Amino acid sequence: MPAAASTDATAIREQQRDLWNGVARGWRRWSPAFERGAATVTERLLELAGAAPGHRVLDVGTGTGEPALSAGRAVGPRGRVVGVDLSPAMVAAARAAATGTENVDFVVGAVETAVLPERSFDVALSRWGLMFAADRIELLRVVAGLLKPGAVLAAAVWTEPPRVPMISLAFRVISGHLELGPPPPGPGPFTMSDPVAAAAELEDAGFDAVEFHEHRVPFRLGSIDEFARFSRDVLPPGMRRVLEQRCGSVDDPDVWAAFRDAAREYETPDGAVSLTSDCLCIRAVTGGAA
Repeated sequence: MPAAASTDATAIREQQRDLWNGVARGWRRWSPAFERGAATVTERLLELAGAAPGHRVLDVGTGTGEPALSAGRAVGPRGRVVGVDLSPAMVAAARAAATGTENVDFVVGAVETAVLPERSFDVALSRWGLMFAADRIELLRVVAGLLKPGAVLAAAVWTEPPRVPMISLAFRVISGHLELGPPPPGPGPFTMSDPVAAAAELEDAGFDAVEFHEHRVPFRLGSIDEFARFSRDVLPPGMRRVLEQRCGSVDDPDVWAAFRDAAREYETPDGAVSLTSDCLCIRAVTGGAA
């Protein structure tokens, strides 16, 4: 890789580390509510990957510990799981969640630079992590090199923003209220929403037999106010700074009144909010094996 591109990737990784450090407390707080829906994606990824007792599993962008912890239960005491994440704060949350779990380890850093044995993993997983790579093809090539020939990558990525209200609604409302422009180019939650482009990246990185499976994630929160608290708590630092600069506070009442108004579209008769969101579950194979 040219020196300039390498420098750019390093800078992006530092930005991503700071971003996820900044939201780790919020994601840890809301993990139980989020996992009520997200667990169905973990189950699907483990199924697509064929994770079995004794397997060695790599979790790319493990966040607060999923799907690594579920994979640890799937592979049993003879198996091993390594979860890797750029954010020390996220890894601290994952390690706290893993207390008493002996077959799951967590590593702070980028998969691209971590010291991991080549051709040693039976499965690679990533749940909503690949989209944030500084250089996605580089990351995918590294992951392919860590997998055994014929091993499987199973990953989840988001579809288009309108189909992902759990994640996108706050960005849409705040951007509209403050008349912000489109986000700058670079890593982001929706950068793999095009299956054709995503398949090309995987194939360029050395994967074959690429499949996409749509999955509906049944997110549900108890009320619009609860949804507003979740959205505020996981708001990225950059968006928080914009709110502070333009409105004086992250808690600006006009912004969150606009959010609550928009969220009524998802309100159910019992006062809860149904935020069913769509993702793509990807299965891809190394070494040309199906």
